[in-house]
Amino acid sequence: MEDSARNPGLAATTEGAGEASEVVLRAERLSKIFHSARENVVVLEDLSFEVRKGEFMALVGESGAGKTTLLYLLAALDSPSSGEVYFGVRRVGGFSAVEKAIYRGRELGFVWQMHYLLPEFSALENIVLPQLIAGRDFGAARCRARELLEEVGLGHVAERRAGELSGGEQQRVALGRALANGPAVLLADEPTGSLDQHTAGQVIELLQRLHRVHGLTSVLATHNLELAGRADRTLRLVNGRFREAVA
Repeated sequence: MEDSARNPGLAATTEGAGEASEVVLRAERLSKIFHSARENVVVLEDLSFEVRKGEFMALVGESGAGKTTLLYLLAALDSPSSGEVYFGVRRVGGFSAVEKAIYRGRELGFVWQMHYLLPEFSALENIVLPQLIAGRDFGAARCRARELLEEVGLGHVAERRAGELSGGEQQRVALGRALANGPAVLLADEPTGSLDQHTAGQVIELLQRLHRVHGLTSVLATHNLELAGRADRTLRLVNGRFREAVA
């Protein structure tokens, strides 16, 4: 069986190849199996797909389908049982520990369902910190953080502690933090999952705008049909495999 028949995700990326843009992320026959004393749990099975520069792609599927695991593999936060992840032409599995840290810190931005902000730090400090870790000068990091807070509509709460902000405000700060080091790729796992419908809608609008303005390549795992409906392409995971691809 050809790869395009076995992997709808691959088929969706190879159509219209004459107009294809640069491939930023590529998964090649990716599988993830968790082993225990009683059984082996296949979370992802033989996935192949590409994400092209500037694409806004949604991963959808029920809880347990493997969406979060797939994002972890793309981010080098976990290793596949078999198969490879490529960033451009570079094999992520071949990165050293230092190279993986640089990849995650500079090339990728992360947004999770839980914002994971430091609650005792101010909104500004939460965006400054990853820049300092990446080696940016403190003054430049503060300037960048203020610009990003203005961009996400929170310039007026820069000095407030993150733990004092509303859920929607915290997720906006998390978006600013994700962009702090100018990543090429944004990975988001259920970014609206903990928000009410109105606030989720605002965050969806912001995600789209930031994707466009910052020239991002975005991969979002979501249950939110409105968010998935705004993607350039949607891949559906069912029991660790792609069952359909929607352009």
